[in-house]
Amino acid sequence: MILIDAEGLTASRPGRALFTNVSVTVSTGDRLGVVGLNGCGKSTLLRILSGESEPEAGVVRRGRNARIGVLPQIPHLPNGTVRDAIGGTWQAEAMLDKLGMGAMADADTRELSGGQQKRVALAQLLAGEWDCLILDEPTNHLDLDAISFLEEWLAKFTGGLLMVTHDRHVLDKVTTRVLELDRGKGYIHIPQGINAGSGYAAYLAARAEREENAATAEQIRKNAAKKELAWLRRGAPARTAKPKARIAAAEALIAQKADGPARQGELGLDLGSKRLGSKGIEFDGVGFSWPDGTTVLRPFTHALEPGDRLGIVGPNGAGKSTLLDLIAGRLSPTTGKIDIGRTVQVGYYDQLGRDLDLSKRVRDAVAGDKGNPSVEDLQLMKQFWFDGDAQFAPIGTLSGGERRRLQLLLTLVEQPNVLLLDEPTNDLDLDTLRALEDYLDEWPGIVVVVSHDRAFIDRTVEEIFSLDGDGGASLMVGGVDAWLKMRSARPAHQRSMPQQRPNAAKSPTRPEPTASKKPKTKRSPSTLNRLIANNEKDQEKRSKRRSDLEESIIKAGNDHEKLAALSISLAEVQADIERLENEWLEYTTELED
Repeated sequence: MILIDAEGLTASRPGRALFTNVSVTVSTGDRLGVVGLNGCGKSTLLRILSGESEPEAGVVRRGRNARIGVLPQIPHLPNGTVRDAIGGTWQAEAMLDKLGMGAMADADTRELSGGQQKRVALAQLLAGEWDCLILDEPTNHLDLDAISFLEEWLAKFTGGLLMVTHDRHVLDKVTTRVLELDRGKGYIHIPQGINAGSGYAAYLAARAEREENAATAEQIRKNAAKKELAWLRRGAPARTAKPKARIAAAEALIAQKADGPARQGELGLDLGSKRLGSKGIEFDGVGFSWPDGTTVLRPFTHALEPGDRLGIVGPNGAGKSTLLDLIAGRLSPTTGKIDIGRTVQVGYYDQLGRDLDLSKRVRDAVAGDKGNPSVEDLQLMKQFWFDGDAQFAPIGTLSGGERRRLQLLLTLVEQPNVLLLDEPTNDLDLDTLRALEDYLDEWPGIVVVVSHDRAFIDRTVEEIFSLDGDGGASLMVGGVDAWLKMRSARPAHQRSMPQQRPNAAKSPTRPEPTASKKPKTKRSPSTLNRLIANNEKDQEKRSKRRSDLEESIIKAGNDHEKLAALSISLAEVQADIERLENEWLEYTTELED
């Protein structure tokens, strides 16, 4: 059943066109991802397809009696309680709980943050009955638990799906086709063959092929133009006898130009960083509670050293952004001390962004107190793909991704040597994400990332720091996939990490071993010595296996599927090692007794 059939759509915004003559059809069972550079018109296209906006040209036909549910990029909730906003049904309240908002059912919608409003709107939507869903960045502001649930829910949804997202893992798991908007045109990418993979993989392959074909076609045009130019230059006497039609064709061929690149040059993120000494940031028994007594973080000790790449994960409300605020000095710990090295310069790219004056132009924000931008400022804007008219655009007219890119510019221009990235992938397009990942590969300072984007975390961090939502904090072996596996294996009310010892040395440590119950019959010293010897051999084997897996993870590069499998294996081996260590402690304690 055809749910949406759009033909020849055209749209623009002040100063430039967005897309022209774009056509798309969504039928029952279709799972279509929409991708493209920030500002190319993805959200505009979704508003047109949903009926919220009208195209400047073209037509949209919707299936008779088709029920179409829409999640806009910025939802607007009615005044009242969250429970009222979602309809008050048990299905909606269950969805609210799945999306991490169950405890706020009685909250006033006017007091919710933008991210909370998005989760409430998504809960209300998922509880309904729809033939087609149109979702604009549905994973923004969701934690990893909620994203994992959403992926599973969408995979089972039998209607049509049209979704804008920059989350590559979600694109891989959910979509089967991709609509790419590029330089005003629309391209549909469909996986070919049994092992073709996801819509995202098809998009990457087709885009590379299109660019290669364009380069080949341009070379052919240049060669033909050279021949025609030589023909035209064979002197005035000969030219008078030349057919006028061929002269016109030759001149048109010479005048023809290839499509310019979607963006000029690479994203210029490398603005330098101040030298970072041997000391970074040290946490000594640091804990934090709100004035009402609510504990966010129980005391923990850790050290961030030059070159560290730390990812922070945890459910919504666990204190991830609070921890970044402590590092940045926006908050002070209620217990313990944060010791910051003398050379540390923190750059904080937070999920709320800088307080940008939406009425200001891009060039005014970059120039700051100088008034008029300097030559360096103009070059800087070009490096960040704000060229020509974009420099004069009011910030309020920028897309969400363009604003985030401007915020990134204003963060990096200060040349920090410690980067705090709070949900850095929100609204950024895929090209910008890949450029940021490449930049962080070579960046010499400390990077601390809070992100729901598994592909970004796998690519950019080396250690995972888990917050359990009950104040506990600890290092998590095995990466994000191991953390999700651990979370899903526990009942919802028990999904918390084991508590760490306060005042541990240097870094968060494993929980205190739980003393095993001693056997009723005391074992002989010879038996215990044999058990200890066998245990130590097993520990040595597991340690060797752990080293091999860690080396394989390093060699896996950007192969996310391989990284996920290796991370789960590493988590299982680490669990075996911890079990063996606890057994060894039990045996040696019994032997000493």
